[in-house]
Formats: sequence, C-alpha cells, structure tokens
Amino acid sequence: MLKSNPNIEFASYFTEPSSPAHRQYLALRNFFADGYTAEQIAKKSGYSASTVYSMVRDFKEKLASNDLEDPFFKENKTGRKPIDHEGEIEKTVINLRKKYFSVPDIQIAMNALGFNLTIYSIEKILTDAGFARLPRRDKKFRREIVSSYEPKLSAPIASRLSPDLDEFSSQLAGLLCILPYIVRYGIDKIIDNSLYPETKDISRVSSILAFVALKLSNVRRYSADDAWCMDRGMGLFAGLNVLPKAAWFSSYSSAITRDMNVSFLKNLQSVWINNALLSDTVNLDFTAIPYWGDDDPFENNWSGKRNKALASIQAVLAQDPESGLLCYGDTTVRHDGQGDVVLEFLDFYHSNEKADKQLKYLVFDSKFTTYQNLSKLNFRGIRFVTIRRRSKSLVNHIQGIDDSRWKKITVEKANGKGRTVTVYEETDRIKDYDGVIRQVYIKDNGRTKPAIMMTNDFTIPLADLIRKYSRRWLVETEIAEQVDFFHLNRNSSGIVVKVDFDLTMTILSHNLYRLFCKNFHGYSHCAAQTIFDKFTSAPGQIHVDNGVVSVKLKRKRSLPILLEHMNAFKDISYPWLGDRNIYFYADSTT
Repeated sequence: MLKSNPNIEFASYFTEPSSPAHRQYLALRNFFADGYTAEQIAKKSGYSASTVYSMVRDFKEKLASNDLEDPFFKENKTGRKPIDHEGEIEKTVINLRKKYFSVPDIQIAMNALGFNLTIYSIEKILTDAGFARLPRRDKKFRREIVSSYEPKLSAPIASRLSPDLDEFSSQLAGLLCILPYIVRYGIDKIIDNSLYPETKDISRVSSILAFVALKLSNVRRYSADDAWCMDRGMGLFAGLNVLPKAAWFSSYSSAITRDMNVSFLKNLQSVWINNALLSDTVNLDFTAIPYWGDDDPFENNWSGKRNKALASIQAVLAQDPESGLLCYGDTTVRHDGQGDVVLEFLDFYHSNEKADKQLKYLVFDSKFTTYQNLSKLNFRGIRFVTIRRRSKSLVNHIQGIDDSRWKKITVEKANGKGRTVTVYEETDRIKDYDGVIRQVYIKDNGRTKPAIMMTNDFTIPLADLIRKYSRRWLVETEIAEQVDFFHLNRNSSGIVVKVDFDLTMTILSHNLYRLFCKNFHGYSHCAAQTIFDKFTSAPGQIHVDNGVVSVKLKRKRSLPILLEHMNAFKDISYPWLGDRNIYFYADSTT
C-alpha cells in the first residue's frame, strides 16, 4: 500500500517495491525480461534462491492454465454491482434460517457461495421476512445444525489463494493465530522439503495444513459432511480459498507411506531439539485405535477408554514430560513385536546426533517391554523407570518386611504441594535381566496393594524417582486428548485417512497447541480443548489485501490476552499466503 509523501521520488516506485506483490513482480521481471539468475535476484531482493524458483514455477503454471485473470494486474470492471433481481440471495438466506442457521452461520455460507453480505443485510432480510431471533444454543448444537443441512451446500473447488482483494467472515478466524508458530519454528519449510506429495493445484504446504486445520478446529469428522468447506477462514489457514472436499483428503492420504511419516517426524524432532524443547526424559505408552469394519485383519488390543479388548490398531506415543510435546508415533505395532518397540524408538531418537547425547531416561509401564530388552537398554547406557509385575511370592515378600524398615518421604507435585508416601527400597535380581536392579516398594499411593517400581539408576533420590514415574501419567492424559479433541479413534468416519498419517498429523497439531500456549501465563498446561474454547474458537471478519491479511476478532473475555500475545508476530510474512503479513484486531462487536 502506497504511503502519502509530498517529497516522493517517483523513480523509487520501480526500484523500491512497497508490497509483496510489487516485489514479486519486479523479481519475475528481472528473471524473464532482464535475464538475471535466481541467485542474483535473491541477493538483490532478499529472497532465497529456492523461493525465486518457486515463484517462477507458479508464474509459469498460472500463465499456462486456462485462467484468464492476470497474476498481478486486476482489471477494473466499470458499472454498478449486479442487483439480485430474481431474489436468489434473499431466497437462500430465508431457506438457511428455516433450517435454524444463525446469522453468522448464514453469512459464512453466503461468503462461500460468492455473496459478500454483511451481518446487517442478512438481519434486514430476515426481519422483513418476519423471522424472530433464535434462542441461545451451544456450539455443538449449532455445528450439528450446519452439518445436517439438506440439500448440501456446495462450496467452490479448492484452489490457491487469489491475489485479489477479498473480504469474508469466519467462525474460526482465531485459528489463524497458530500460523506464526508454523513460521517461527520453520515447520512450513520442513513440510515443503518433506517427502509428502503435492498436486498441480494444491502445494505440499497447503495439503498438509489442510489436514492440520481440521485437526486444530476440532471438527467431528464422523458426521461425513463437507460443512467445514464453507468456512473460508479454514481455507485461508492452508493458503486456499476453501478447504478441499472429503474425497480429496482420502485420495491424498492413500499416497502416504510409513517412510514419509518417519522422515517428517525426524525433521520435526530436530526442530524441538534445536529450540531446547526436549528434556532428558521420554514417557512411552500404547493406545488402541478401534477398527469397526467387517473384515478381520487386526488383532485384539486393550482399550482403556472402553475398558475392554477389541479389534484395533495398536499405536505407540512418546512424550516429553517437561514440554508436553509428542516426539514419536507409530501405528504399525503388532503383538509379536510389541516388546521391541522401545528399541525401535531408540533407533529413531538416536538418528539425530544432538538427541543421541541428550536422552537419559525412558519411563513406561510394566507391559511395555520385556526384561531381556531392559538388559539391552542398560547396556546402551539408557536409564529406565518402570513398574514391575506383581507375583504372589513378591507380594508375600513385601508383606513380610518389618514396619520399622519402611520410611516416609514427601514427593513434590507440579503445583508445588507435596504428598507423603511410605517407601522401602532394595536391590534384587530378576529373570532374563543381566545384573542387579533397584526396587522401590510404595505404599499409601491410593491403591490397596503397594506399587513396585524398578530402575537401573542407583543414584537418583527416591523422591525424584517417584516423581519422575508419576509424570508418566501425563502421556495417558495426552492420549485421552488425542482420542477426544483430535478424534484419533474415529477412523471409520466420512473421511477415510490412513491411520499412521492421521496419527502423524495429530502429533503435529497437538504440538502446535502446546507451542501456542507455552507462554500464556496460567494456560501453559491447559488441554487443547480449553485452548480452543478460550482462544482459537473465535469468529471474526477477514480482509485480504495485496500485502496484508487483517483479522478482526469478535470480542470475548480472553481476547485482550490473545491480541497482546500476537503483537510479537506482526513482522512475520507467510509464503503460502503470498508473503502477506497478518494483523489481528478487536472487532467492534461481540
């Protein structure tokens, strides 16, 4: 956008571009018309050489397509805007209200259909037609209303974000607050350099962010509808006009292999390590992802959520107890190889040289691996903390320990308070384990029978050892969150996605929420559902300009905290949004 300046040098307009679009135009002109190399343009314009090549590729594709619209110069259409002579707009608005759509939901649907109506225009149509205000309803009920609408509203086909000016409403405008963290930690570059596929119309970054947008928005995919395609704010998150239809998600997922997911997770792990987000401890646990099909290719696994064994996919998750980040996931676990998962995780973790020196402790439950593998961990210098399986003879041995030999210690909890437990420790030898083991028996732990903790670390203080294992329950909490908020166990929904890819996208989305709330005082340990309800589930008006995306968020109690936090990201530009900046404001309405 040009600034008013009485002393402006007019020649500087052609040498000092003031907007990203102007800057791209001059760079492409230098490449095609003046014969500059990509390296020369990068040095002159501040781009990287790879960015210049991407711009050249996109420009060629744009001109080679059947799109008659100029990539940079918009033709001004003379005359007045067309009037709704046949009453199509009014008829559509009234039909949506008859299905109990709220005014904001009607506005979003009309925006997706190509009608840019204001709230006041819609209210006037409804008032003139004799409709009263709807009673207050919760978000779940409103979402069910939108998804059950018949006939289905047909959103436009997903395509790259247009360079034209645009303005629309979104019920999830707050979701755009996650974008700065994608750029800040270089996740967009990791996606762009990954092995994941891309299509002619939708880039690799936009493809992956389309999946992430669904995950972050808590969309319940079992409804088998495309209602989320109508919200253009979710499309903007991925650099598209709207998100693709359900069939596209299934088709894209079918091209994903396990090697692609492992490579992507390794690159993400490098980001976490380089930003000092991983501690020396990793919690490991299994979860069962149910399968509801008629075929029987899966084994029975115990599902803690349903408290029974059922046909399912066994998945493993690795979590850092300090940051809450998930650093590994695998859904290819079978019963005959379940005990070796801990060694496979070590191979994955140690593939990064920095991580190789960092990891010291693995924490898991009694059934996670075998005693033979505990010996292998000890040989490789890895300290482990786990629970030993109870046997009748061991229980009798514990009951025979004299009361005077037990001692009480206070274990500090995360909130600073302490809990007193009764403990006794000794060394022992166990079958199939090379060497002696340190065993700690814990009473007053909330259970009728004492817990039996064992480790190969003989130096860590008892209180620290017990606290380290107690934090393993955090990974169980995270798994419950994956199942609930990120709908990990709803793979029989309308969107058929490969389970391992779905888990990888869940890990990325979970970590984005953890990074987002990391510096929010009082919210850093909140679950994703809480962060979504208080911050990212925020409606607003979005204005897309040549170099700027302006987001006016509707007022709510937590908005001042959010806006203050987002002020630090004003200077970030987003390549998949045409190198635009994003600015967040408070709207004038609630």
